[in-house]
Amino acid sequence: MIETISQPVPFTFVALVLGLCIGSFLNVVIHRLPKMLEQEWHAQAAELRGEPAPAGEAISLSKPRSRCPHCGTAIAAWQNVPLLSYVLLGGRCAHCKAKIPMRYPVVELLGGVTAAYSAWHFGFGWAAAGAMLFSWALLALTFIDLDTQLLPDRITLPLLWLGLLFNLSGQFVTLSEAVLGAIAGYLVLWSVYWLFKLTTGKEGMGYGDFKLLAAIGAWLGWTQLPFVILASSAIGAVVGILLIVFARHGRNVPIPFGPYLAGAGLVALFWGKALTQAYLGNF
Repeated sequence: MIETISQPVPFTFVALVLGLCIGSFLNVVIHRLPKMLEQEWHAQAAELRGEPAPAGEAISLSKPRSRCPHCGTAIAAWQNVPLLSYVLLGGRCAHCKAKIPMRYPVVELLGGVTAAYSAWHFGFGWAAAGAMLFSWALLALTFIDLDTQLLPDRITLPLLWLGLLFNLSGQFVTLSEAVLGAIAGYLVLWSVYWLFKLTTGKEGMGYGDFKLLAAIGAWLGWTQLPFVILASSAIGAVVGILLIVFARHGRNVPIPFGPYLAGAGLVALFWGKALTQAYLGNF
């Protein structure tokens, strides 16, 4: 059985199905984790003030059951089947017919595609498993940052330690490269943050960006950080200009940087070494 699954095509198919299911779970994480953190912050603030904890339904990743945000109807198990249920329901709630946001099937599809490509690219083994975990974490962080401009420590810090753990056996880079990558990733953006703040008196990015780049460095090593920083900065600058020009996005309205770091990290995971070698080959 394992010999059959370990073959490229069956392994890629299994990874696709698993990724679609994980993508469905990522939708829960993206929606609920910020709410869970907000509840904890309110509870801690109330405790410091000597007040009782705020009333309200406790939220976790497993409770309460998923339900339609418009009518509150619980979602049946078959309505949670990745992609298929969205198609069968016509993109609408089965009860109130409210439109289901396209984000849900998009996240599921991205979870499946990144897992399938990880399986195809790295082959059966720990490297593929690590690439899947790395990709799924970046997906969750991307959409959470887009929604809330937060990069939760509950994802970034475990992602950093997982990168070091996988590289104990050199799955992606040597352990020394991974440790240097984590240190350099944090310090580079930390330095940029303070330089910008001392120069302008404003905060140019959040601490979550430091931790995310440190995690990317822990997975991919310090040699990939220049590519990740340059690619994310270039894409972020272009998108920012387009938003200001065409979407009337205010210059003082912050734009989350996490999605660009995550996107560049994914590109570096699969093609970073080849792109870097091709670039250096021109010189």
